[in-house]
Amino acid sequence: MLFYLVRRIVLLVPVILGVLTMVFLMRALVPGDPIQIMFLGQVPPDPETVAAIRSELGLDKPLPIQYVSYIAGVVQGDLGTSVRTRRAVLAEIIDRYPNTLILTFSSLLVALAVGLTTGILSAIYKDTWIDTVSMFLALFGLSMPAFWFGLMMIQYFGVYLRWFPVMGSSSIRHLVLPALTLGLIASTVQARITRSSMLEVLGSDYIRTARAKGLAPWSVILRHALKNALIPSVTILGLQVGGLLGGAFIIEAVFAWHGVGELAVQAISQRDFPLIQGIIVVVATTYVVVNLLVDMSYRLLDPRIAYE
Repeated sequence: MLFYLVRRIVLLVPVILGVLTMVFLMRALVPGDPIQIMFLGQVPPDPETVAAIRSELGLDKPLPIQYVSYIAGVVQGDLGTSVRTRRAVLAEIIDRYPNTLILTFSSLLVALAVGLTTGILSAIYKDTWIDTVSMFLALFGLSMPAFWFGLMMIQYFGVYLRWFPVMGSSSIRHLVLPALTLGLIASTVQARITRSSMLEVLGSDYIRTARAKGLAPWSVILRHALKNALIPSVTILGLQVGGLLGGAFIIEAVFAWHGVGELAVQAISQRDFPLIQGIIVVVATTYVVVNLLVDMSYRLLDPRIAYE
């Protein structure tokens, strides 16, 4: 397993390098002058200020030298300096990223709790009204835009019932609505995948043997069937992290949740290229690391899986 882990970490290097290259080209290949784009719609600065900003961002150097300098800076933990706040990009992200991670992983917990429960019940009561209603709701959730669902949650639970605050990130109560918004939408995919894998496992020979031995029905389902059925769900869970991080950006703007998503919206509106690049790098790295952890978890679910 150690050899597999080392090999996977080594294979992550070209992936992350590819991400860094694409992020670098995002700025380099933008049509027009990046400095002029930064100040689009504003009073243009004097030529001396433009030259100073161009020199600070390294835009006055040839493209290959800019690329090497950018990669070297990222390796040393230097993601550049925000054009607007004049703070280090990494410091700006560190201030906000914990809130985004809290929202993302709270949404994952909601998605797992609702999705697994719904999928298991749909598989057990296949072709009944429970299965029909569950899959209809899952299909409806897959078709629902996150921002619209968030606005509906605000309208009903925040404005009408006044159960939860609708803006801010200063308490657990502020977390409930955005986490439910993201988590319930993500749970629809988990429900369909869990139902499919549970139906396949429940038809296996070892499940029929366990039932023939007289084991309790819920013991057969939870102790024997669910563990093997979880492998596809865990795989989808790793892929959903990227979707939840992207969805968190929208939901943070809807609920005024002070995370990286809100920071990204501000950076895009202010055309702060170094900050935008830094956010993309950090989010992409998080996604890659989470998927590595998901791959390593397979052995815990099924000891028959060998990594060597």
